[in-house]
Amino acid sequence: MAKDYTICVGAIGSGIWQSPDGGESWNRIYSPPFPSPGEPDIRSLAVDPSNPHRILAGSDIGLWESHDNGANWERLDSPMDDMEIWSVAVHPDDPKVIYAGTQPPNLFRTRDGGKSWERLPINVEPSVAGPGKGTVVLFDPRNPDTIYAGFEWGGVYRSIDGGNSWALLPDCGPDPIHTDIHNIAISVGNPTQILVTTPVGIHTSTDEGETWQIHEFPLFHPDDMFSYCRALTLKADDPSVIFLGNGDAIPGDTGAIRRSTDRGRTWDRLPLPVEPNSHIYGIASHESDPKRLVAIACSGEVYVSEDAGESWEKLKKEFGEIRAVAWMPN
Repeated sequence: MAKDYTICVGAIGSGIWQSPDGGESWNRIYSPPFPSPGEPDIRSLAVDPSNPHRILAGSDIGLWESHDNGANWERLDSPMDDMEIWSVAVHPDDPKVIYAGTQPPNLFRTRDGGKSWERLPINVEPSVAGPGKGTVVLFDPRNPDTIYAGFEWGGVYRSIDGGNSWALLPDCGPDPIHTDIHNIAISVGNPTQILVTTPVGIHTSTDEGETWQIHEFPLFHPDDMFSYCRALTLKADDPSVIFLGNGDAIPGDTGAIRRSTDRGRTWDRLPLPVEPNSHIYGIASHESDPKRLVAIACSGEVYVSEDAGESWEKLKKEFGEIRAVAWMPN
């Protein structure tokens, strides 16, 4: 029996793959719309919070938009056509407001659905690791005028005026690697926690990012430098439940999905049907079914849970390198 939801996967070198039946069958999105050879690198996917059938994709050849669950796409004119777009976010109340983070490390905004764009006043300092990337943009669920942006080798920036001005928050730790921001989430509660992943673990702040505590995960091999963390998402109906993806390296050769049900105080490693072939790079959720999660391993595997992570199915289809995942109701 076909499953009544759609999965979209963003691949490196082969564009977007779309499954309208929950992973049973897959369609590769060929050109058009993508220009020849039609094989862009897709590094970000974002579902519109106000329209579950609208999804945006960030690539190395521009920003793309679909209004039919990823079956058909059109290109949005933007100044980012010659950049890698690493993150995309749509305003929760105004679908015309879109943010995108890029490499080189810039943050762009449109307030008219892509007709015009502005580069926002964030200046990420160069690092010894090379040019940074705008890896994540997040609207604060308590107030969408507060926005967080994370940069690899650039730290966490916050705006409290709807993106017009930005301040760099204190580093998540004492070493430069703690500025290598991979993901951000906000667990609303008493107290509210800002959650950030870096290569070395998950960092939490209960004072709006002024100070941070770190939780590190077990090494996969004795000679690993650290247990590399990236994917981060909350259960859509319970912000005290946190899902995190990690692995031995990027892309690595193994990984794990970890879950906390107490806002990060304790963690469990969730059972997967096979050992992942690489780092767990992304975990997608959607409020239409808070128990459903779709996770990707960097080297092409896709895992689905229908019970909030208690059990997982590995989909038969495997891809090359994949860097983005989203799912949405049909």
